[in-house]
Amino acid sequence: MKTLSYLIARNCKVYFRDKGVFFVSLMAPLILLFLFVAFLGNVYRDSIRSVATGFALSDALVESIAAGWLISSLIAVCAVTIAFTANTIMVQDRVNGQASDILVSPVPRSLVALGYFLSTFFVTAIICFVSLLAGFLYIGIAGWHLTAADVFLTLADTLLLTLFGTALSSVVCHFLHSQGAVTGIQATVSAAYGFLCGAYMPIGSLAAGLKNAIMFLPGTYGTGLLHSHLMGSAVGEAGAGLPADAAAQIVKGLRDGFDCNLYFFGNAVPAWTSYLVLAAAACLFIGLYVLLCSKKKH
Repeated sequence: MKTLSYLIARNCKVYFRDKGVFFVSLMAPLILLFLFVAFLGNVYRDSIRSVATGFALSDALVESIAAGWLISSLIAVCAVTIAFTANTIMVQDRVNGQASDILVSPVPRSLVALGYFLSTFFVTAIICFVSLLAGFLYIGIAGWHLTAADVFLTLADTLLLTLFGTALSSVVCHFLHSQGAVTGIQATVSAAYGFLCGAYMPIGSLAAGLKNAIMFLPGTYGTGLLHSHLMGSAVGEAGAGLPADAAAQIVKGLRDGFDCNLYFFGNAVPAWTSYLVLAAAACLFIGLYVLLCSKKKH
């Protein structure tokens, strides 16, 4: 345990010692939040009003729902993309020869691999929770409708997505042996993942074939959970004061339109299924990472 703690601390220190990488990793989510608010905020607000056509939603409620969408999308993307950035330590050690130096020591190979995995998880979690704190502040300014359960579940969603992102990036980075390859993968993931997990655009607005294909990707379910927990209470307020039928119509329309409700080939996906899919995917990639590390000879 002492050796593992040393390896985790060493990897985290190496990552945070590079002020440029740390600053970029920490600022990237905040910059992304600014871009969301500045360039997409009005698009989402107009979309919310269009879904609620015929119902009078206050500007404050629309702002709160939009804020929930923006922050849930931000965290869903960062939990995976930051993990790829944090995993650069593993590749850098291969490039500069430090990995070989570590492996010739008495430290078991499995412990070294676990050290990389856990340090990536901790670094990613730190940055994601700092971003989430900024997100909660933004939601508070826009209009706070979250319950204590919403906050707790959002924290759980973020941890599970971070575990998934760490496991996925560990498997991918296992095959990389140059800084250029890492940079290329990071750019690809940063550009594509937000669209593939339903963070940048509601899944319901996509073509049927693409919509069904995206539902096979585990990250989609994590994004849906965050949407539900950061938007759900505000969306529920949209039906306040309306007859039961009208309230159910507007709430369902908003939940369907902004991915609080997910559908797999037309079948509703309950929250427990989303958790199961995301946890199973994380376990699958962890198992694959363990298998790859056990087979590696050098």
